[in-house]
Amino acid sequence: MKKLVLAILVMAGLSATAQDHDMKSKRGTMKDLSPEQVATLQTKKMTLALDLNETQQSKLKSIFIEEAKMRKSRMEDFKAQKEDGKKLTAEERYKRQNERLDHQIERKNAIKSILDVEQYAKWEKMDHHKKRKFNDKRKDHKKERRMSRE
Repeated sequence: MKKLVLAILVMAGLSATAQDHDMKSKRGTMKDLSPEQVATLQTKKMTLALDLNETQQSKLKSIFIEEAKMRKSRMEDFKAQKEDGKKLTAEERYKRQNERLDHQIERKNAIKSILDVEQYAKWEKMDHHKKRKFNDKRKDHKKERRMSRE
């Protein structure tokens, strides 16, 4: 019985590391792209999904370029902070989360002003689905990490 439990734990650990490797490799491909390349891909995906016209495409692309640049600099800051071993205080975490939420509100309003009512409704559904899918993957990843520690 103990051997069976041990075998199951080993298999779970192996599958968890294999899945983690797949996630990192996918993220690595986007991480290596320039902000302009990321924005171009995002714009084309939205164009296909929402049938955007040229004006909408150019406006959204400029928003996506700004976001990609900001995201890249933020990732570099997080990486440097992690290497230094510095932990954020509760006040710093609150400030960052507040800034992130303010940015999300601004982004949503900007996109709402560019898209028509029908496109915006479809975009909200897509965005909500994407966020839910991301959170589900994140929860699964946390469970796998917890199980591998035990």
